[in-house]
Amino acid sequence: MTEPLEQPRTPDHLETITRALNSGMFVHVRRMLQQMRPGDVAWLLESSPSPSRKVLWQLIDPDDYGEILEELSEEVRDGIIRLMDPEKLAIALEDMESDDLAYVLRDLPEQLFNQVLTQMDEQDRQRAEQALSYPEDTAGSLMNTEFISLRPDVTIDVVLRYLRRHSELPEGTDTLYVVDQHNRLLGDISLASLVVQSPTTTVVEAMDTNVEAIPLTMSETEVANLFERHDWLSAPVVDDDNQLLGRITIDDVVDIIREEGEHSMMGMAKMDDDEDTFAPVLTSARRRSVWLTVNLGTALLAASVSNMFEETLAQLATLAILMTIVPSMGGIAGNQTLALVIRGMAVGHIGDSNARWLLAKEAMVGLLNGLLWALMIAVVVSFWKGSWQIGLVIAAAMFINLSVAGMAGAMIPLAMRKLNIDPALAGSMALTTITDIVGLLSFLGLSTLILLN
Repeated sequence: MTEPLEQPRTPDHLETITRALNSGMFVHVRRMLQQMRPGDVAWLLESSPSPSRKVLWQLIDPDDYGEILEELSEEVRDGIIRLMDPEKLAIALEDMESDDLAYVLRDLPEQLFNQVLTQMDEQDRQRAEQALSYPEDTAGSLMNTEFISLRPDVTIDVVLRYLRRHSELPEGTDTLYVVDQHNRLLGDISLASLVVQSPTTTVVEAMDTNVEAIPLTMSETEVANLFERHDWLSAPVVDDDNQLLGRITIDDVVDIIREEGEHSMMGMAKMDDDEDTFAPVLTSARRRSVWLTVNLGTALLAASVSNMFEETLAQLATLAILMTIVPSMGGIAGNQTLALVIRGMAVGHIGDSNARWLLAKEAMVGLLNGLLWALMIAVVVSFWKGSWQIGLVIAAAMFINLSVAGMAGAMIPLAMRKLNIDPALAGSMALTTITDIVGLLSFLGLSTLILLN
């Protein structure tokens, strides 16, 4: 009787393995690693500092290298690959599905890539080259080519006997695809349907012809949206001639959804979604300094607006107390719209056909919010500072900035998409710059015109 696999995704388990490593109990750690699933070992590697990570990799069974590499994030995987020689890496890649194989090979340095291809046998080399021939982030790069196809004129009995000759079916098989003599997709038949059919029934009688295939060049984001909308477990991939080339399974789509979620979250902090939590200090500092430099530039730009009204601020100290309110409110309102639009773009809800309607709607929301909060701040400041003129100034500035923020929050991600710039990464910084400048310029400009003239 085999021992059950352990469940390691807890801080306690990580601490247990760390203590064992620090105590030199390498045999015990090796035994624990052998009982863990590849995905859990990958999680353990990603959760370990670099020195421990190197030791753990040496203790892992080489037969498990390929499955573990598939599960690792890009940066951690690249670090692990640097610990391997080309021959061992080629062996680890042998049993990978074609989509995972392309995913790993695509990120290798050119010299190592050529060395690994040289070490592969002819069949694996052809499989790798075919997988790499499809554009990145498309259905072609996402699909795997291991599937079972049938001819329409055979009987269910023949199909069942054919399946029994296989030692195992391709991983994730829930559907068999029916093709003609030119490999064009005609329909599909699920395994659940197959086993309840009469043995004398032909495939053409039992198959479902209402099958929706995924074009080879469809983006992986659109693929994920289709899977989510239709609750698919798998889907066929075809070329322009409707020839069946491969299939995409739900496990690959889950990875896409997770990566997009991480990308959006990390993008808000101007960080790479694949950044290694335990990367070296200099590496992390260098990467983060790029966006910190850009942000410093935008902050100085906003500060220069305040500097233009230095005389106004010197004469009315009250303005220095109130001047941060307008940019802050504009930033929050704009970021609400920005997050809504980026999410809508990510799930495919926003396109050219409805972009104008969205802009008009967000403009109206900005105007309504601007009016509401302008009245609110006018009353508060007028009573607080005992001056209806200051209340009027901050109310007008609030109305202007909230109106602009609503429009900017919708326009920035749409414009960035047209320019092939990632709005999740750069959108919030562009928006904050706009709301800071407009907020300060309107508040201090109106203060100069109304209060000092």
